[in-house]
Amino acid sequence: MTTASDLAPGTTAWSAALHAEVQQFYAHQMQLLDLAEAERWAATFTEDATFAVPTLPEPVRGRAGLVAATTRSHAELAAAGQRHRHFMGMLDVRPRPDGAVDVRSYAVVYASEIGGASRVHRVCVCEDVLVRGEDGGLRVSARTVTRDDLA
Repeated sequence: MTTASDLAPGTTAWSAALHAEVQQFYAHQMQLLDLAEAERWAATFTEDATFAVPTLPEPVRGRAGLVAATTRSHAELAAAGQRHRHFMGMLDVRPRPDGAVDVRSYAVVYASEIGGASRVHRVCVCEDVLVRGEDGGLRVSARTVTRDDLA
């Protein structure tokens, strides 16, 4: 568990309430992604968010880009007869003095052949910067994903 002494000077103290809020945020966000709710999933990011993942040549920028990339990915999965499920855990939640929150987590993606077997597709590290939206809810302003299988 992170304690006040683990935080950089000037950072806000970790709290169980914030950790639970972040955990619920990811549970909801990953459900939206896995259900192919591209617009609703993209709304969990800021309007100008960046999403860097090693399977793309450059980061996806903005909600419109996120919707397009997610819609394309789900169409490819459907055509291949596959379904993906994303599990995020081992959340390391680090609040910043400016109100943003740095979160480092592990993500495991399971691929299932529809009517067939499931397998681990990817194991990743996800590093996010979360900020508050106008409604007070969390939004991803920047996400960087690295894969364990790539150098």
